Amino acid sequence: MEINVVLASMMQAIKNNVGENWNTVKEKTNQMLENKKERLALLAELTINKELTFKQFQSKLEDEKQMIIAELHVTAILSKATAQKAANAAIDVLSTSVKTAIKIL
Repeated sequence: MEINVVLASMMQAIKNNVGENWNTVKEKTNQMLENKKERLALLAELTINKELTFKQFQSKLEDEKQMIIAELHVTAILSKATAQKAANAAIDVLSTSVKTAIKIL
């Protein structure tokens, strides 16, 4: 699993969900994901290597999702529903990538 590809897909998922607010959140969202890159890569690696169960991984992703929602609220005045949809979409990208990597192994 290539984390940079996953992060780019997560950015696209957020973009698709914030609509007209994209220009407002783009830079901060990119910075936020870049700051999370090592942690997300580690969580993915631990899960793929079966050092974390997928259930544990999903629990950690829920924490990450809440942080993304909070960051989107701070970055722009987004409705709670919009921020949640954007965060859900981004986390779904990572979760699906890890599921795929596990199946390949």
